[in-house]
Amino acid sequence: MQLTANWSYPTTIRFGAGRIREIGEACAAAGIRRPLLVTDRGLAALPLTARVLDLMEEAGLGRALFAEVDPNPTEKNLAAGIAAFNEGGHDGVIAMGGGSGLDLGKAIAFMCRQTRPVWDFEDVGDWWTRADADAIAPSVAVPTTAGTGSEVGRASVITNSETHEKKIIFHPKILPAQVIADPELTVGMPPAITAGTGMDAMAHCVEAYSSPFFHPMSQGIALEGMRLVHEYLPRAYENGEDIEARAQMMAAAAMGAVAFQKGLGAVHAISHPVGAIFNTHHGTTNAVVMPAVLRMNRPAIEERIARAAAYLGLSGGFDGFLAMIEGLNARLGIPPRLRDLGVTPDRIDEMVEMALRDPSAGGNPVPMTPENTRALFEAVI
Repeated sequence: MQLTANWSYPTTIRFGAGRIREIGEACAAAGIRRPLLVTDRGLAALPLTARVLDLMEEAGLGRALFAEVDPNPTEKNLAAGIAAFNEGGHDGVIAMGGGSGLDLGKAIAFMCRQTRPVWDFEDVGDWWTRADADAIAPSVAVPTTAGTGSEVGRASVITNSETHEKKIIFHPKILPAQVIADPELTVGMPPAITAGTGMDAMAHCVEAYSSPFFHPMSQGIALEGMRLVHEYLPRAYENGEDIEARAQMMAAAAMGAVAFQKGLGAVHAISHPVGAIFNTHHGTTNAVVMPAVLRMNRPAIEERIARAAAYLGLSGGFDGFLAMIEGLNARLGIPPRLRDLGVTPDRIDEMVEMALRDPSAGGNPVPMTPENTRALFEAVI
């Protein structure tokens, strides 16, 4: 099977190995002439970034770089990025990396000419309508991991450095105008990052599929996304050079992010405060939390998960699906408890409050309460 295609849903996606060479064409299609390349500090030092800067220069786009991006980007990173964008006279962003680089790059393009603070655009009700849509700069997204799916997302996750809360900043025009999904860019991912980002994609699909909200299109996308992760993540983990597995995982990551328009749930509501306070890897945190959340939600989702198990070729219905998730975690070297990631129980009270306020909490099939949320934290730590 030739794993190369041009997709226009949910945005324009140039999918296939080697397509990073089209960065100039993607910027032209997005109307960008002077892009700012935004990525994280670790990626900035790697040959990949130098290659992209060279490709930008060859296309007459300059070679401007901003890399002051924390693993959980904050409003301080955002302010520094906006300053670099405006001082450099840029007209668009190339957001490259995993979730942190992609989210901050998209947020810079969104906020570069807004007059209100970023927290005014949190994903609450219709707050997004407060933004000046005409002031949003275009962006091109270049994922280098296969997990968050932020390249096809209409939101950015920004951590409030004072309260340590992760906030979802939403606007339809945060969605990048062009995406280059080149699986060759993920070949260098270490196994642990391959595992964590891959299980992030699985969590997105599982939570979207389990969400009680009505969105049949997302439901179908989530189901096939689960199948791709189940079949291809172990291959990508065990052999990082397996380009077919890398490509299928890149597709699954995008599918997870498209699917969770339907909703997320307790996995993310728990993971967001844990990541904000203890700076854990988001996808790995999701993976640790997922089995306990499935157990809590079982009364509401057992029949639905049994259908998913059948589609994935698993026997045993809900129990077979749960065993698959736990087996994947074990096979991928993901620890069984959050304490193995450095999470301690001394801040459970604070995290329970943060989880119940998290926008993801409202999409959980079983309503989240102080009691069952505390029990979840105790179980996973």
